[in-house]
Amino acid sequence: MNNTLALFITFLLGFFIIIGVAIAFFLKKQQKVLDFIFAFALSLLLMLIILDLLSEAIEHLGLAQIYLFILFVALGLLIFKVLDDLIPEHEDHKMSKKEVRKNIVHIGFLATIALIIHNIVEGMAIYLTASNDISLGVMMSIGVGLHNIPLGIIITTTLNMSETKLSKYILCLGSLFISSFIGGLIPYLLNINTVSDTVIGSLLSLTIGMLLYIIIFELYPKVRKTKNKSITIIGLSCGIILVLLGVFIG
Repeated sequence: MNNTLALFITFLLGFFIIIGVAIAFFLKKQQKVLDFIFAFALSLLLMLIILDLLSEAIEHLGLAQIYLFILFVALGLLIFKVLDDLIPEHEDHKMSKKEVRKNIVHIGFLATIALIIHNIVEGMAIYLTASNDISLGVMMSIGVGLHNIPLGIIITTTLNMSETKLSKYILCLGSLFISSFIGGLIPYLLNINTVSDTVIGSLLSLTIGMLLYIIIFELYPKVRKTKNKSITIIGLSCGIILVLLGVFIG
């Protein structure tokens, strides 16, 4: 019974993404909003790495396997570098408005890939926790859900800024919605209550590398060049506050 309920909890996590999507539709498509979102995303992802992913990855791997942490972080960076090179040029300078929109959705797709992996790992962790302690699993899912709301806003807003086909739009958001459930479904179908710490730590390290690429090469250049300094500061502050709130509740 606990296993089924634990799996259901991972499914409910997807609705936090939907809440973020719904909120995003009320945002006006203005440059100030975009500057806020990029600053928000930068601080949110950076704080998520520092206060959540980094400690979790090292805890699962242990100091004896710190080489695996370094290896998979580097692999995550390399994977996104290769993906970036395969995608047509998307630098900001000398771009038309249509090309700018493509640049924005480019970031959205990269972020979606990293967050899907991240949500799958978290879904596994929440399922394994809830299958042994439902109350602890529920509290953990609330903390993760708080992260998913702004991430849903960020992904939706960036995709809305482009002329993305509806099918690709639905694919991105649908994948995010179901990713935590897939993470829970894997141990559920395999009928296991534990997963190797090395596997989880390695996947978390891979996700850190991917998110670092987005932060360093995609978000930071845009935040640094913004002319709306006050909006940027507000966005950075909101990202920090929200992650701290999630850590406190989780």
